[in-house]
Amino acid sequence: MILCRHWAIGIFLWLGCAVAVPVAAQQVFRVMEYNVENLFDCTHDSLKNDREFLPDGLRRWTYRRYTEKLGRIAQVIWSVADGGEVPAIVGLCEVENGRCLEDLVSRSPLQAAGYRYVLTDSPDLRGIDVALLYHPQQFRCLSVQSVRIPLTGKGCRPTRDLLHVCGRMMATGDTLDVLVCHLPSRLGGVRKTRPFRLQAARRLRQVADSVAACRIQPRLLLMGDFNDAPGSRTLAEVLDASAAANGAGTLIDLMEGQLPGTYCYRGHWEIIDHLIVNGTLQGDAPGWRVVPSSVRIVDAPFLLEEDDTYGGVRPFRTYRGFRYAGGYSDHLPIVAEFLTYE
Repeated sequence: MILCRHWAIGIFLWLGCAVAVPVAAQQVFRVMEYNVENLFDCTHDSLKNDREFLPDGLRRWTYRRYTEKLGRIAQVIWSVADGGEVPAIVGLCEVENGRCLEDLVSRSPLQAAGYRYVLTDSPDLRGIDVALLYHPQQFRCLSVQSVRIPLTGKGCRPTRDLLHVCGRMMATGDTLDVLVCHLPSRLGGVRKTRPFRLQAARRLRQVADSVAACRIQPRLLLMGDFNDAPGSRTLAEVLDASAAANGAGTLIDLMEGQLPGTYCYRGHWEIIDHLIVNGTLQGDAPGWRVVPSSVRIVDAPFLLEEDDTYGGVRPFRTYRGFRYAGGYSDHLPIVAEFLTYE
C-alpha cells in the first residue's frame, strides 16, 4: 500500500508539473502615428520661416502655450497605453526640431515612458520635420537615414525628407524597417499639388523596394501623413497599396475602410494618415503579424469638438484660425498592434 501511495503521489506531481509548464505568451508590438500640427519651440531659427510661432509672431506662441502643447501630445500617447505600456514606436509629423522632441520626452508627462527619438533635418521652408519616438526596451534603433525628395515642376517647394529607421524588435530579435513620411501638402489646391505627392510617393516606393530587396524576410512599416486618401493615385497607383493586396512583396494599407477619418475639412472626414505594411507582416507565415481588429483611428472625446459651422464634430485644434483654442491637433492619431504567431 505504501508503494502504491508513493506511485500515485508521483503521478499526481508529474501531472501537476506538466500543467504548470508555462505556454509562451504572444508578444505585442504597438505602433502609433500622429500629425501633431505645428510643434514649434519659441526660438527663432534664422534659416527657417518660423516667425509665425514666436512670442511676438502672429500666433503669439508663448512658452506657456508651447508647454501646454507638449502636455497635450503626451496625454494622447499615454491614452493608447495598454496596462501602462506605451506604444513601442510613435511616428510624428510637423515637429520643428530636436529641442521639441527633447522637451517632449524629458520635460513633459511623457518623461516616465522613457522614450528616445530620431529626427530628419529637411529643407522644408517652415522647418517642420518627421520623427520617430521609440521605446528602447521594445525597439532597438540600429540605423537611421534621412532620404531627400527632389521635387520638380512649376510651383514646387522643398519638402520633408523621408525618415528610414532600421531597428530590432526586442521581444524576438527580428528586424523592422520603418519609413516615416509627410508628403507635400494640398496648399494651393489638390489637383495643382498632386504631381508633387506623386513624385514623393515614387521615391518612397523606391526606398521601400530597395530595403525589401536587402532583407531575407523583410518587415516594412510605412507611416505618416500622405495628404491623400485610400484609392487615390498616390496610394493605389504609385505605392500600389490597398487593403485587398496580398503576398510577401505587396504593400497593404491598413487604414482603408476605417472611420470616421483622420482629418476633417469643411465637415468632410477623410483618411490622409496611413499605416502601411508589407505582406510579411500580414501573411500566414510564423512571426509578427498585424491584428486587423487592433487597427483604429483614435477618436477619443477629448480630441474632438463640436463643429458649429458644418455640424457634427471635428478635431480639437491648437488654433482656430489665429485664435488660440488650446486643443491638440487638426489630425487624429492612428494605432495598430502586431502579435507573434508560431
